[in-house]
This record gives sequence, structure tokens and C-alpha cells, in this order.
Amino acid sequence: MNVVVVGLGIIGGSMAKAIKKYTDSRVYGINRSPLPLQKAMECGAIDEIGSDDTLRTADLIIMGTYPDAAVDFVRNNANKINQNCIVIDTSGIKSKICPQMTEIANQYGFTFVGFHPMAGKEKNGFDVSEADLFLGANAIIIPCDAPHSAVDKVANLAKKLGFGTVVFATPEEHDRMIAFTSQLPHVIACAYVFSPNCVKHKGFSGGSYRDVSRVANINAELWSELFIENKQPLLSEIDTLIANLNEIREGIEKGDRENLSAILHKGKVIKEALGE
Repeated sequence: MNVVVVGLGIIGGSMAKAIKKYTDSRVYGINRSPLPLQKAMECGAIDEIGSDDTLRTADLIIMGTYPDAAVDFVRNNANKINQNCIVIDTSGIKSKICPQMTEIANQYGFTFVGFHPMAGKEKNGFDVSEADLFLGANAIIIPCDAPHSAVDKVANLAKKLGFGTVVFATPEEHDRMIAFTSQLPHVIACAYVFSPNCVKHKGFSGGSYRDVSRVANINAELWSELFIENKQPLLSEIDTLIANLNEIREGIEKGDRENLSAILHKGKVIKEALGE
């Protein structure tokens, strides 16, 4: 295939590297700033810097940008995308982006498939991208109005790149679950490190501190966009968390060891039942 990757950050850069490593595709890169393009050329992540001509001959276009930027790019370049091309995004939200992308695709005759690679690191940018970032990771596919053949192509590509599990969801189901599994942990991590004791943790911390605080090293611009665009599902999860915290707090405040132990044991039972 001819593959165009737009946005060579950690996800776009890793997609480019993985496609070069695990397929025979030719990869073109498009990026707002030139330095990642230069680095991608030097390390072999892309074969050429992309252009209008490469958009016209692309079999697959991968949007590795922020959600709003992905929609803007596709809308502004839709007349250059050929009708046999599949466009996928890599955004962490879908309810807002999928209807817009599908509408543009239907208008211009190409195909859009929503795609979310559940992988990443605490750091961002092309420098931390890697070909094996997706090994064993989950891939979420949002078919939208795409034909089965296009959805199958995206799923098969995900498997070639090393994703361990491919699941399918509607935009609404995706955003509801991602609010819990991805966005809420980032909220918790940021709120956790706001404690004045955080700066004094060295010498007193271990695995628990590292586990909870890890994702507080956050791309604030990206995650603020994701939080706001997934407002209602995320607010619902935050409200549930606050209610659960208040229940635990009440048990501690009242010194009700029996009730507090029952609450904590309930958490242990839920976690053990998941087998993780």
C-alpha cells in the first residue's frame, strides 16, 4: 500500500515505523513542523515527505494529529483524496470526530474508519516513537458507515502491527469506556500530584506512588481537548469516583473499621474477579 501518516508524534511516528517494519508498504509523512519529518527520513520511518500528489495516490491515510486538527486536515484536503482510499484517525474520542469524518468521506467518496490504538508513553513526540509500541496492545475500531471490506483491512493491518486484541465499538460506547479506562486515570494522577506532600515524596515512595502518579506527566494541550470533548461521560465517571471516595472517607472519619473493611474488600473482590 501507499500510506500517508499525517502528524509524526508518538502515535503517528510509531505507526509509520511499525508499518515500515511489519509490512511492505511505502510510507509518506506530513507534519506541521519540519524537524520530525527530517528525523523520520533519517531513521527510515518514512520513504518520502508527503505532498498533494501522495494524498491523491494514497491507499491509506492515518491521522496522527489532535482530534480537531484531524477533521480540519481531512476537510481541507478532501478533494485530493481518491475514492479508493481509507482514512483512519487515532484520536482518543469518537462521538464528535466520527460523524464529521463520515460526512466528509461520504461527500467526497472515500472511506473513513475510526481507529484508536490503546498505547502510549508518558513522553510525547517523534523521538519517543517506536515500531514495537503496539505489540500486545488493544486496538479499538469504530466502523461508522464503512463497508465490511474496509473495516477488515484496518483490522488486518492492526494485527500485522502487533496489536494483541482488536475490538469493535460505536462512537458512544468507545467514549463511555475510554472515560473510565483512560481519561479518569489521568484526572486522578493530576489531582494526586497536586498534594503539597508530592514534592517531598523521595525516600518515602514506592510502587504505589509510581503507579498512581505515572500519567500525571501529561500532554496538557491534548488531554484538555480530549476531556472537554468527552465532557459528559468523563464528568459521570468523576462523580462516581467522588461518591466512592466519600464513602471511604466516611468510614475513616467515623472509625467504622467493619464498614471500611467491607468497602476495601469489595474492591479486592472486583479486581480479583477480573483476573488481572
